[in-house]
Amino acid sequence: MTSIVLDRVSVDFPIYDSDRSLRKLLFRAPIGGAVKRDSERRNRLSVRALDELSFDLRAGDRLGIIGHNGAGKSTLLRVMSGAYRPSSGSIEVEGVVSALLNLGIGFDPEENGYENIHNGCLLLGLSPEKIRGRIEGIAEFTELGSYLSMPVRTYSSGMQVRLSFSIATSLDPDILLLDEIIGAGDAVFMVKAQKRIETLMERASLLVLASHSNETISRLCNKVIFLRSGRIEEFGPVESTLKAYEKWLAAA
Repeated sequence: MTSIVLDRVSVDFPIYDSDRSLRKLLFRAPIGGAVKRDSERRNRLSVRALDELSFDLRAGDRLGIIGHNGAGKSTLLRVMSGAYRPSSGSIEVEGVVSALLNLGIGFDPEENGYENIHNGCLLLGLSPEKIRGRIEGIAEFTELGSYLSMPVRTYSSGMQVRLSFSIATSLDPDILLLDEIIGAGDAVFMVKAQKRIETLMERASLLVLASHSNETISRLCNKVIFLRSGRIEEFGPVESTLKAYEKWLAAA
């Protein structure tokens, strides 16, 4: 059965070779995660991006993640996708995951579009046989034509987004992770991209969406996590959790 279960998950990012002035600045700065000293090396700092998060999601859940910049939303999505490993605690994910996070990461600029499609599909966990059956469809969706035979370093940023988006959305996932509703390329391609995202959201058994738009969260989700400085401030129904977030914003 499709599920995501987090048990006391924390993520720490070490800051190496931090000088004294930087350490003082970080301790005073209003950043999202908590800054702490390393227990083994007193001159090294780390930022706790997520702090002992525990919750579980099941098939049919549509989870919205809200919070200010630096609250840990993107980090949480990356933990769910497998891109980040928890520093402590555990996470169990059952089901095929498709994560639309930072498009374009993992491209080899010296390889052409077709080669990057192949490599991208391998990273998504597809077998060589399944990749051969998908390359043509992915290539057609990109609308890049003969550019797919050229090195990716010759692509514009918009062309790279088209290629990456087409690869990332080629799966039929059980679990869909979204960091905002991603814009992809020019206006014409954006229409295609939005339709594909909507189709994926409809088919996915479980959706997790990080967004700054309360309207989007209200429209698409049935549960909400309000993150604050890497901790769960509130987790529950959409209406009550959004109200708690709006109350906090008004008082901040």
